[in-house]
Order: sequence, then C-alpha cells, then structure tokens
Amino acid sequence: MKAVMLMFDTLTRNHLAPYGGDAITPNFTRLAQESAQFDNFYVGSMPCMPARRELHTGRYNFLHRSWGPLEPFDFSAMQALRQHGVHTHMVTDHKHYWRDGGATYHTRYSTFEFIRGQEGDCWKGQVEKPVIRWQGNEDEETLRRRAGRMTQDLINRAAMPTQQEHFTHRTISAGMEFLENNCEQDNWFLQIECFDPHEPFFVPEKYLTQYGCKPEEFDGWVPYYCGAPGGKDDEKVRKFYQALITMCDDYLGQVMDKLKALNLWDDTLFIVCTDHGFLLGEHQWWGKKHHAGV
Repeated sequence: MKAVMLMFDTLTRNHLAPYGGDAITPNFTRLAQESAQFDNFYVGSMPCMPARRELHTGRYNFLHRSWGPLEPFDFSAMQALRQHGVHTHMVTDHKHYWRDGGATYHTRYSTFEFIRGQEGDCWKGQVEKPVIRWQGNEDEETLRRRAGRMTQDLINRAAMPTQQEHFTHRTISAGMEFLENNCEQDNWFLQIECFDPHEPFFVPEKYLTQYGCKPEEFDGWVPYYCGAPGGKDDEKVRKFYQALITMCDDYLGQVMDKLKALNLWDDTLFIVCTDHGFLLGEHQWWGKKHHAGV
C-alpha cells in the first residue's frame, strides 16, 4: 500500500474550474481528467478539528461533542494503519495540531513534521509589536483575539519575504522530500496538509497579478459577519482568495509531477480533499457562519 492525501484547508469547490468556477486552476482540471471525482463528498462537522476528528474516527463529531482533541479511547485510522505495519507520516503547517484542542492528533502518526508561521502562529518572538487597529462588528473578546493574531501574523510574515520561505511552499517541499526518500519502499501513507487557502490570504505577488491585484490592497483578514465588506471590496476579497487557490493549484501540479517522475502515479492512491469551504458574500455571509438569522 502506498497512499498520498493532499489536503487544502478551506477550499471552496465552486471556485475550481472542474466545478464551473473561474479561478485559474489548470492542475485541478488536469487532476479531474485523470481521476475519479466524488461529487457527493460532504463534510459532517466543521470547522477544522471536528472535521479531522471525523477523518480519524469515522464518526460524526458534532453528534456528541464540539471542537476538541482525540481522546485516548478514540479510534484513529492513522493509528490503526501504523499498528498494522503501515508507516504514516504527516507534514503540515496547520497550527491547531500543536495547540490546545488539537494537540493529540499528530501523535497517532508514525512520524510528523510541523511547518511554522500560519495565521498568527506563535512562532517568531518580538517584544515590541506592530500596532493593529481592527474595526468590526464582532464582540469585544473576538476583536481582542483577532488583533492578537493579526499582530503575530505581521511579525511572522516578515520572516517569509520570498515564496520559497512561504509556509505552503515549505509544507509541499517537506512532503515531496518524503516521497523522494521513500519512493522505493512500500506500506506507507503520506498526509500533506496545507492550511491555505484558509485566511488570512497571504499570497505571493505573482499570483495576485493574475487577478489584477497588489499585496497592499487587502491585508487578507476576512470579517466573520453578515453584510461585509461591501461594494467593490467584495470582489477584491474574492480575487485574493482565488489568487491563493491558484497558488494551491500550482503546488498540486508540482505534487502530481513528482509522483509521476518517481514512477508512483500508477500504483499509489492519491487523494485530494478539503475540510470545508468558505463564505465570500453568498447570501451576504462572510467567513464561517455558525448560525443562520431568521
């Protein structure tokens, strides 16, 4: 058994070309032409960690609990594979794996590698911090936490001035390193898990230019409430998101090419999936709404 699961967080399929979307995604189109599409694949529980708990346990998370870790008594598919002689390896920049509420998932794998710097990850230490002013309709505690993430995110971005230092690039590179080192072996499962295209939309400029955008036009943070941002800003936010999808598409193509170059394409299970989508103005909703107004 050889298997690769490439997971993109917060990937909304109706932006992808195979589903009629207008984002620039030639490699998703190529994948659709060379694989089976599962059009009735739906997430059971959202957002991040509840979806991953379902991935491990095969059970609906929100029938009995909210966001939380894997418990010692929980079944884990990754652990079961490991116990039956399959080496399971995860490489990810998803910060919730090493935070409270999610810090017991990675230990079910044989080995794992963390890539730091995403979404205000407490990575680079800086005593004197930039001043962030965020105005939104969220409650005071949410605003405080958001400002803290935005501040740390600015500090982290300063450590990633080029695309080669971008967390998604490093995540994909680490995954392909595993493929190169183990392509002659059997009985392994590789999970390459990218936090992008999750917000904040930190996009290398070469992808923004394909949508007529510049980095300074939007900080990448999308408000989570109804009726925002509004007007021309709506389309700008969508373009930033689509630029990030185009970046993910680029890396999808690199992984596909690597599998073929290493003669793994014909005898390796290759899964591309996400945990959930993202609202970008549909029904005037933005972000991840947890309720519907009546």
